[in-house]
Amino acid sequence: MRRTPKQAAVAACALVSALAVTACGSSDHKYKNAERPPTPIVVSAAIDDQQVSISPRRFGAGPITLVISNQSNATQQVTLETVDAAGGGPGETAVQTGPINPRETASVKAVVKPGTWELHTSSDGVDAARITIGRERPSAQNDLLQP
Repeated sequence: MRRTPKQAAVAACALVSALAVTACGSSDHKYKNAERPPTPIVVSAAIDDQQVSISPRRFGAGPITLVISNQSNATQQVTLETVDAAGGGPGETAVQTGPINPRETASVKAVVKPGTWELHTSSDGVDAARITIGRERPSAQNDLLQP
């Protein structure tokens, strides 16, 4: 039985397609599907002439968006860092803002680990806020419509 050129072309395409499909399923690559990090939470902070206030004061470790409002009469620079034991040196800094003018806001992102943290300004007369970070929040792996 003789094949027509059209039948031969179809058979060649089918053979090439079969080879391409088998090459795609190669088991040589070990792909690990790492879980997503926890869903980011928004933490609000306000600075006045006496203190830094923050809400919430306790939450689990993971990514955060820190929204800071400067309600004081001076430009402020804010630092979020760990509180180490006395004499242990400076803490681990998670984030530091640029200057925030009076009556303006700033937003920064950070990933915080478990422990005690402090949000303080560059001004000496403004009391810092303490934050307690617990164990890591659950993964957002199975949450739909995440950014």
